[in-house]
Amino acid sequence: MTGYIASLALAGVTLFVILLLMRSRRIREKYAAIWIVIAIITGVVGLVPSLLTWTASQLGFEAPVNLLFFAAMLVLLLISVQYSVELSTLEEEVRTLAEEVALLRLDVEDVRSDTLPSTAAHEDDSSGSRLS
Repeated sequence: MTGYIASLALAGVTLFVILLLMRSRRIREKYAAIWIVIAIITGVVGLVPSLLTWTASQLGFEAPVNLLFFAAMLVLLLISVQYSVELSTLEEEVRTLAEEVALLRLDVEDVRSDTLPSTAAHEDDSSGSRLS
């Protein structure tokens, strides 16, 4: 019974921490959703342990703990895939932004090179007239 109380406590702490992170805007809602769902499922299993035993037997697992390990691996795999997709998207955005910054710098250098010689010529003319 102690394990079930521990799972309830873990679910409560996880839910509390996720809500604090959302409140301080350190985690976005789309990422917090999966952790909230995991905390709720953990809480339900802690409240009704026979549900885990029934589900494991219905799915053909020898022991309920095998179902837990399988579910944990599946969740971690899905989270890894989600993060990989997000990372790929962000890498593409960074590459695009770097290209745009490079083009803008080139434009700025072109504008400066067009305006600097003409200003330098005017300065030479004005300084030359003062010397004569």
